[in-house]
Amino acid sequence: MTVNYLAFAIPAFFIFVFIEFKIARHQKRAEVFKYESTVANFSVGIAERLLNLFIAASFYQTYNWVYTNYAIFDISTKWYVWILLLLATDLVWYWYHRLGHEINFLWAAHIVHHQSEEFNLSAAARITTIQAIFRNVFWCILPLIGFHPNMIIAILLAHGAYSFFTHTQLIGKLGWLENILITPSLHGVHHASDEKYLDKNYGDVFVFWDKLFGTFQKEEEAPKYGLTHPIKSYSFLWQHFHYYLEIAEAYKRANGFKAKWDAVFGSPALMDQNIRPILEARYYQNKKQEVAKPKFKIYLNIQLFIVVAMLTTATLFYGFLTPVNKVAILIFILVTLINIGALLEQRKWIYYLECFRLILIFGFFFYTYNLLGFLIFPVIILITLERAFSLRKLYMKHVFEYVKAR
Repeated sequence: MTVNYLAFAIPAFFIFVFIEFKIARHQKRAEVFKYESTVANFSVGIAERLLNLFIAASFYQTYNWVYTNYAIFDISTKWYVWILLLLATDLVWYWYHRLGHEINFLWAAHIVHHQSEEFNLSAAARITTIQAIFRNVFWCILPLIGFHPNMIIAILLAHGAYSFFTHTQLIGKLGWLENILITPSLHGVHHASDEKYLDKNYGDVFVFWDKLFGTFQKEEEAPKYGLTHPIKSYSFLWQHFHYYLEIAEAYKRANGFKAKWDAVFGSPALMDQNIRPILEARYYQNKKQEVAKPKFKIYLNIQLFIVVAMLTTATLFYGFLTPVNKVAILIFILVTLINIGALLEQRKWIYYLECFRLILIFGFFFYTYNLLGFLIFPVIILITLERAFSLRKLYMKHVFEYVKAR
């Protein structure tokens, strides 16, 4: 087994975001970054990288299976084929991306990428594992045509790296390159919620496909980023699953086969906009946040640092981890991401989630050293401390809640 050096892409991502943040502050552009949105962006990206550890190998295996059994052509690996493959990859991306905006169940996976109302490098992290699975199904077209899986993986890595750098406002228009490449300016248009910018610039690297299929749009007025109907939550779970709940509610309300079909496979533009406010109230996601600052920022940042360090280490040494260690890391990071979202949302049940996470940590170590039967003792100690010192009140006082910004 060897280490996975792609793990170093994780700290590199944070370094580039930090550089962008410093430049934005130097240029006095405070609107580029908002703390809560940036943390939410990080949380989505961390979850996707974590879950992909468990399934990424299957992507290559799927490409290889399609290539070995069903390749239509035997395409060589000569230098010019790499150019053809890059163009083919971007064309497949264009149609996957466009359909992701035009079909409800695909939009449910892709909508997470568009939820941020700030357009910066951290927004590039807003990719869900479900979206990754969908787009890899589309990319199976490439080995079916006859491109070698090793070439496909290499191109996809380069393709993804390029698109990361198009998520920034700090790079202006790039002259004649705007007619060839998807630049930050052009991709900013794609992330805009302005009427004239909707459903434009689906390409990831090249603008050819948007011009060919009539979806190209230059940046004119400064874009307003985010969804046309913004969500009101920083909850990790709500951001991932709210649109699936909307589809389910629309399906439940629909009468007749066509209406039910449209609820799942129809256009997001036809979704009943009255559904989301009802679901937000039902699931307590309609809380309005006052202008304030979190007094738990240091605590939250420490949690972020821990999960990023764990994710980087797990990615680097994934092949050496036991199944128990893999599952423990998965559960701990996902619970912590839910915890972070609950902090941002000021959910009062977070204290009980903190206790649950603490018990999970004890449970893992006790299991590792064959002492699982002794897990009852830290539980008893925790209950005793709660009774004696009211830990919940202390937690709420020193960690939880916002304070008025001055």
